[in-house]
Formats: sequence, C-alpha cells, structure tokens
Amino acid sequence: MVHPTAVVHPGARIEAECEIGPYCVIGEHVVLGQGCRLHSHVVIDGHTTLGARNEVFPFACIGLKTQDLKWKGGLTRTEIGENNTFREYVTIHSATGDGEVTAIGSNNHILAYCHIAHNVSLGNQIIMSNVATLAGHVTVEDHAIVGGLAAIHQFCRLGRMSIVGGCSKVVQDVPPFMLADGNPAETRTINKIGMDRNGVSEAAQTALRQAYKILFREGLTIPNALARIEQELPRLPEVQYLARFVRMSERGISK
Repeated sequence: MVHPTAVVHPGARIEAECEIGPYCVIGEHVVLGQGCRLHSHVVIDGHTTLGARNEVFPFACIGLKTQDLKWKGGLTRTEIGENNTFREYVTIHSATGDGEVTAIGSNNHILAYCHIAHNVSLGNQIIMSNVATLAGHVTVEDHAIVGGLAAIHQFCRLGRMSIVGGCSKVVQDVPPFMLADGNPAETRTINKIGMDRNGVSEAAQTALRQAYKILFREGLTIPNALARIEQELPRLPEVQYLARFVRMSERGISK
C-alpha cells in the first residue's frame, strides 16, 4: 500500500491498511494509525502522530517545525485524532517549546490552504473553510466553524458551536453558540443553524438569545452582564457554559 516513489523513513510506524501515495515523504518519528490515506506529495515529519482513518490530500504538510521565532529547540509534538480530512496545501506546525504539543481532535474537516499554527488546540467536529488561518496558541472548541479566509489572532478562543464569517479578522474570543463576523469581528447573533444541527433544545436557544442581548446589546460591563444572566436566565448547561467561557476570557470577547 506504499507507492514505490514514496520516501518512508525506516523508523516511521505505519499501521495496517494505510495507503501512502506517490511522492509522499514520511519522517522518522511519524506514527500513522490504521487505515490512514495519503493521496500524493504529502509531507509528514517531526514527532507527529495521526490516529486511525485520517485522509490527507496532495501537498499538505503536517508536523514541521514551528514558524515562531521563539523556537529554541527541544522535542515538540503534533498529535492528531481520528477520521480527519486535510485537504490540499493544509499546513499544521509543531509546537514551539520543549515538551509542548499542537493538538487536533477527531472528525474535523480542514479545507484547502488552511493553516494551523504552533500550540493550537483544535477540538472535534470542526470545519475550517478554505484559507482559514489559526495563529499560535489558538483554541477552537467542538463543532465550531471558521469561514473561508478568516484569520484568528494568537491566543484567541473560539467557543463551542460558534461560527466565524468568511474574511473575518478575529482579535478577541468568540463566545460559544455565537456568530461573529467583520473586520475586526463583532458578535452579531446566536448561531441558530449550528445549534439546530447539534440538537440544542429550543429552551436553551431562547435563553442563549436572551443572554446574547444582555451581553452585546444593552451596553453593560461584562461583570454586570454576567450577573444579570446568572440572576435572570434559567440555569441551563448551555447558559452556564457561556457565562463561564466569558468570565475566563483573557483577551476579552468580540463585541
């Protein structure tokens, strides 16, 4: 299942049923889980592990050295879960500091020309549209969507089931269940379609819409808005998660 033109280091660990296409290059410390498929011209290097059934399209580069100028050497890792799709020209870089990790979960769909930088933490069931870019230390939670050509600043967080519009410039956290768009991005409304797709109840969606209005439309400070949310809205898990996410924000939220 390895094309004769592929270059696979003898130290690499390739599990059963993997397909490695023409002109792929696999480094010494790479682990490919069962049933991975590399179409052609894929480069995977560094201390990089892919779980089972990942599909990687031509000219993707995974696990290479960080672009961060703070790089001082050491052993860094790139760890990827199962059932992900990485389309053409996707780049995923290893972490910057010794012992650190760039981590990607499972069942993600990463479209052509996307970039995932050093120390990113990407959850599960995420879609990144073409040319979306995550800078270093970005966190993207489960079921988020990043629109095409969007750029996410270092250390920002995209909350669970959030969506970022195409061509957006995100310089602060995007709260869970919300839709952000613009340059710089502002939180526009709740992500109703995303919540419908992921089975969020109507009661929770109604409460989150009220929380959105309190946070973003009434001119309150964040502490006062959170106090109102906790006093006035039902104590549903989604509402509590939103409040906790906003309270923990270090960069502030995209208002």
